Amino acid sequence: MNEQHQEGKQEHKEEAKTEHRRKFQRTRLIPIWLRLVIVFVLMTVSLAAGAMIGYGVIGDGSPFDVFKRSTWQHIIDFVEKQ
Repeated sequence: MNEQHQEGKQEHKEEAKTEHRRKFQRTRLIPIWLRLVIVFVLMTVSLAAGAMIGYGVIGDGSPFDVFKRSTWQHIIDFVEKQ
């Protein structure tokens, strides 16, 4: 009889744990789609910052010239001529 009582308590504890898990489902503070947008924006900003640093600081040009079409056309012409 004592064994049946022990088994009953064990089953009750397991049911309580699963019910507890169901009650407290994790809600996301930042949805997945917003995380993807944030990652895309951060990648774009880091690409722009890297190009500005590479062209402006390392290449001794104006950092904002990297956004001009003529700069990229000059780079493409330079690469294609070789």
